[in-house]
Amino acid sequence: MRIGLQVPSYTFPGGPERIGPEFGRIAREADQGGLHSLWVMDHFFQIAMVGPPDEPMLEAYTALAYAAGLTERITLGTMVTGVTYRHPGILVKTVTTLDVLSGGRAWLGIGAAWNEEESRGLGVRFPPTAERFERLEETLRIAHQMWRGDESAFEGEHYTLERPLNSPPALRAPHPPILIGGGGEKKTLRFVAKYGDACNLFDGDELPHKLDVLREHCEREGRDYAEIEKTSLALFSGTPSVDEAVDKVGRLAERGIDHVIFSQATGQDLAGVLAEALTQTEKIVPAGR
Repeated sequence: MRIGLQVPSYTFPGGPERIGPEFGRIAREADQGGLHSLWVMDHFFQIAMVGPPDEPMLEAYTALAYAAGLTERITLGTMVTGVTYRHPGILVKTVTTLDVLSGGRAWLGIGAAWNEEESRGLGVRFPPTAERFERLEETLRIAHQMWRGDESAFEGEHYTLERPLNSPPALRAPHPPILIGGGGEKKTLRFVAKYGDACNLFDGDELPHKLDVLREHCEREGRDYAEIEKTSLALFSGTPSVDEAVDKVGRLAERGIDHVIFSQATGQDLAGVLAEALTQTEKIVPAGR
């Protein structure tokens, strides 16, 4: 069982000048405590479920690059990048750069995007839902092509790349793992089965059903369901005890989750708690493994 930490809020005591030191401390503690992954949201405004839009929010890949320089082992990713925020060729180049500079520790976390408020606020086109999913599939195809080292022209409905060169190549073999966020049963989970290395699902009553749907898509795509890393985003209303964190990990493992990512709410300090919990969960084997 793997344990990760998501940092969705940068509202630390002391104001903006404390963001760098505090985020750096969290990254180092998570790394030194043996956590598997560190995640940040790829948003430009704070999202409503966390706080008001004008709360501090860092650009995701700059934040991850900063964390990479302060850590040695922990993997690094966005939870998740909205497909409309960056041209796919530039996105793959960005994640590759993070992978190279971190020694092979990058993820590509990606989804169809949903936050129209920040897109409109910053002048980023926000297409209708159907088009966003078309762009997501093309971006996934481009990522696989570029990470294969295939420089032949890509011509899709929405993107044209004359020479998708990606040098230097990523260090992670065969490529940085692709995590596709969301539980949409017709498209998102089908994309996971066809293009992804991991899914990310909320911890809730629908989780077993979503995993069953993913298994069905894998069967249709001829994909081994066991190859896909099943991750779940877990939240606590207050800072949990070590026992509460261990119980949460155990329950999710029983439901078929391989990798639990705890989201650190404003005012929480989870890295130390999760590091201690990890020592008690190392023997937990997810269902089906």
